[in-house]
Amino acid sequence: MTRSTDMRTGSGLLVPRRTLLKGGAALGLSTVLGAPFINRLSAQESHPLAGQSIEMNILGIAGWVPSSLGVKMSPLFAEYVKERYGYDVSFNFQEAPFADLFQKAATSLVTRSQEFNIIISDSQWLGALAQPGWILKLNDVIAQNPALDIEWYSKTVVDTYMTYPDGSQDIWGLPQEGDVEALFVRKDWLEDPQEREAFKAKYDVELPSTFEDFENLTMDEFEKIADFFTRPDEQRWGFAQQYSRVYDFATCAFNNFLWSRGGELWNPETGQVEGVLNTPENAASLEEYKRWLKYCPPGATNIGIAEGIDVFTQGKVFATIQWAAVGPAMITEELQGKVLVVPPPKHQAPGAEPKRIYSMGGQPWVINAFNDEQKMRVAIDFMNWWYQPETALEFAKRGGNPCDKATLSRDDFNDINPWNRTYKFMLEDGRSQDFWHDPKYSEMLSVQQEGYSSFVTGQSTDAQAVMDYIACAQQQILYDSGTATEAPSDSCAMTSL
Repeated sequence: MTRSTDMRTGSGLLVPRRTLLKGGAALGLSTVLGAPFINRLSAQESHPLAGQSIEMNILGIAGWVPSSLGVKMSPLFAEYVKERYGYDVSFNFQEAPFADLFQKAATSLVTRSQEFNIIISDSQWLGALAQPGWILKLNDVIAQNPALDIEWYSKTVVDTYMTYPDGSQDIWGLPQEGDVEALFVRKDWLEDPQEREAFKAKYDVELPSTFEDFENLTMDEFEKIADFFTRPDEQRWGFAQQYSRVYDFATCAFNNFLWSRGGELWNPETGQVEGVLNTPENAASLEEYKRWLKYCPPGATNIGIAEGIDVFTQGKVFATIQWAAVGPAMITEELQGKVLVVPPPKHQAPGAEPKRIYSMGGQPWVINAFNDEQKMRVAIDFMNWWYQPETALEFAKRGGNPCDKATLSRDDFNDINPWNRTYKFMLEDGRSQDFWHDPKYSEMLSVQQEGYSSFVTGQSTDAQAVMDYIACAQQQILYDSGTATEAPSDSCAMTSL
């Protein structure tokens, strides 16, 4: 990542004194490499919290395995600081579903409460949390804690989980869980000799079977496979992806079509949406997104994360595009060895080269700016511990997705989890990207989800009209907030779903 030279602190933040920012990292981490996970030191090191007992509260995402992984590892941190620094710490965990978590955090933070000392935020919330000064700007923390000045696996990591405004060097989050979209396929179906023979007879090509085969696969080629495995009379279908109106489910899935076919959501430099989102080409991508429902099981317009897990693990679909973060739930004990996790297909707009740009997922840690000195010190100690090489490796072994280059570059990383190779592949720059860190994210998203859901469920039948409606509404939101310099055009008065 680019080393930040801007060490200013945002207005309104309660920042601890310089010594507080140093946390535990400045005490030298080279001595711990290769040592046992706990009991690695023979003597305690001087620490201002020695002899104290601190209770911390983490807010995370209900039902989301990566959030719970971080919390379940907190006793290891408690052992670590007790052994090294001589203080006791315990953690409480509160949670809310994706769709409700931001509001739960905001309701508390607006009162300057310490109810949640550390928050697992969705990446798109960085602007909404940072702008009012609710979370700690981390530039000074990183400057005073060399162990946090990390070489990340790609610029995409920095852009997604750390910086706001986009393109700036202002850092507000650190990656808790990296995440990308992957294609989970039934390897046992692919390798069935009868299926392979039947597919070859029908299409005169072989079914793909390796990572490299899928890496080169286009949506046109994948459609033959989806069609081949769509057998309603057997209660089997070829494909599933997210179409649900809940939270950002449809948006993330449609972004894959829009970006990969050459479209854009907005101009982030000017805030312009109208004329960028609602192009005829993007309307055609929306039609293409809906068209794939023909290969999906009944009720597919309600598929979100959990529903996608269900249809795959229940053997109803051959393949589904799903977040790598839910790999542990996707590959049940019954499916061990029967699932291949590969890059999702390339898309191809008319007259263009095939391209693959999919949505980024994942969450950063953010720190409550209103923590008192004790809790702020523990929070920074925790971050220093979380990014130690052995902690990152332990997180990966438990099914998590770290983002630092050192861990992902290990010779054995690809073999730790079935999705790790694809996770690394899709985390490389240019293959995945995030959208809107703007403080008006939730309002922008609500309009977009409404429009996409209306179209895929058949309530609206004109894709261009849907894109016009979304673009005009988002243009108004950003113009009212001062992000966009231009008001919606007069033609927007005529738009509706």
